[in-house]
Amino acid sequence: MTAPSIIGKADSPLLRVQALSVHYGKVQALREVTLEVGRGSIVTVIGPNGAGKTTLLGGVMGLLRCSGTVVFDGVDLARSDTQQRVEAGIGLVTEKRDLFGSMSVHDNLLLGAFRRRDGRAARQRELERVYALFPRLKERRAQAAQTLSGGERQMLALGRALMGAPRLLMLDEPSLGLAPRIVREVLHAVAQLREAGMSVLLIEQNARAALQVADHAYVLELGEVSMHGPAQQLLHDPKVEATYLGMLEG
Repeated sequence: MTAPSIIGKADSPLLRVQALSVHYGKVQALREVTLEVGRGSIVTVIGPNGAGKTTLLGGVMGLLRCSGTVVFDGVDLARSDTQQRVEAGIGLVTEKRDLFGSMSVHDNLLLGAFRRRDGRAARQRELERVYALFPRLKERRAQAAQTLSGGERQMLALGRALMGAPRLLMLDEPSLGLAPRIVREVLHAVAQLREAGMSVLLIEQNARAALQVADHAYVLELGEVSMHGPAQQLLHDPKVEATYLGMLEG
């Protein structure tokens, strides 16, 4: 459980990151990070501020120059730019949420589907799926995004990403700034996505909440994977409990 190695499931993982390293000038933000996300599973990465969690997502998404390999559904993404990675089926919700505040909830959601080429009927089915997952968004579909609560904005950011029909959804700190009850709602929705077959890479400071919903977990410290294993195992690991389950909550 302590070495950053391949999980080794019988079926091939949807995402395989191998020896990923990122530098900001002379500072090495990630050092040979290796992880996998299995098909239809939730994998979480926990760790302190500055550990490189957001940098990891940027490397996978092609937003940062990095060394190492990122393989998605058996395809090496080394020569793929960010748009091509989105088109391949990777979605990202950043911690800033990046909504269009003056536009309605409904129009924000439709923007999430603008790269899709599978027709209006498919987009409409996805929209209905998002509204079923987050009924509050349907109630507020005519409201400007900037008028929503923090929890509703997070739901909208998630919903907009889902409109692109990703196979892998990457979430950066979805609980940031939210009340505990809303955090539970958001993570419950994430669990529902897994039940529908979607894979999720979850970056979280709220370690306990993340470990409770995830299948597998990695601990990132100073840009390196220091520990990984089944999420329930890490949830009850004395070191993780002493170091993270208090400090990273709230």
